[in-house]
Amino acid sequence: MAAMTEPKLISGNANLSLAKSIARRMSMHRGVSVNLVDARIERFNDAEIFVEVYENVRGEDMYIIQPTSNPANDNLMELLIMCDALRRSSADRITAVIPYFGYARQDRRAKARTPITAKLVANMIAEAGVDRVLTLDLHAAQIQGFFDIPVDNLYASPVFALDIEHNFKGRMDDLMIVSPDVGGVARARELAKRINAPLAIVDKRREKAGEIAEMTVIGNVEGKTCIIVDDICDTAGTLCKAAEILIENGATEVHSYITHGVLSGPAVERVQNSVMKSLVITDSIEPTDKVKACPNIRIVPTAPMFAQAILNIWNGTSVSSLFETDTLVPIYEGMYQRG
Repeated sequence: MAAMTEPKLISGNANLSLAKSIARRMSMHRGVSVNLVDARIERFNDAEIFVEVYENVRGEDMYIIQPTSNPANDNLMELLIMCDALRRSSADRITAVIPYFGYARQDRRAKARTPITAKLVANMIAEAGVDRVLTLDLHAAQIQGFFDIPVDNLYASPVFALDIEHNFKGRMDDLMIVSPDVGGVARARELAKRINAPLAIVDKRREKAGEIAEMTVIGNVEGKTCIIVDDICDTAGTLCKAAEILIENGATEVHSYITHGVLSGPAVERVQNSVMKSLVITDSIEPTDKVKACPNIRIVPTAPMFAQAILNIWNGTSVSSLFETDTLVPIYEGMYQRG
């Protein structure tokens, strides 16, 4: 049965522009004005975070929009404190919309005496009073199982498929999807199936974290336009090196589609100076001015998908319908025309 109250959005400071875009999209879908709940989130002199909600939220269906990107600890604490404020203000249901789930790369014990921080963060979010989580392209599928509450994990690949069909029209037969490591093969295969393209793998071997000792291309990329697919681009070292290896192996062009543009340290300069023609990322993480100014970085919006997912959760209808390309075409109306 459809909910009686309207969905209400509140945003932390991590990605305010995405939150506003989601509110605008929901206003279009609903035909009524959907605004962010008026609140203040500030820091005291000792960097403690304080939250005050100015509107009545008693009995409301609340959606906190807050990726836990850099600075991860501050943004995570904002999320937890906002949740506590809403819970103590008698909100009926709280959904944490986390476009980028920080600490997701610490999803298992790679060595002795190391933590599984993704599980710890899941516990903290549930303990703070979150009833449900909505996120995008979790680094590892098992993280959904770390939560004892429902988790809806959206995928960027249907949107990327639309973008590729739009930007590579007439060249689809030349495309080759590439996974930059063995661990990302399932993600790359999913996109390859959507656009009916072959798949190659770049096998990398690390001596230690942050250093790549050797790379080998598995598959014939000669004469192909290669599209590297991954979920996270951090310092862009692996990505740029993989692009070089593909060109050395006969690829004519290299483009990349990465869900979360963490792009820390020298990443933007590396991308700008690399052999890659373009890097396409989503706005799950607020892009910096440097990222926006980079000529070969392009940003695909996620607000249409998140707005529809929030409305589906609120209505009690299927979120998995958003995994289908045909469902997303009308949501992204005007951006991508198929045919």
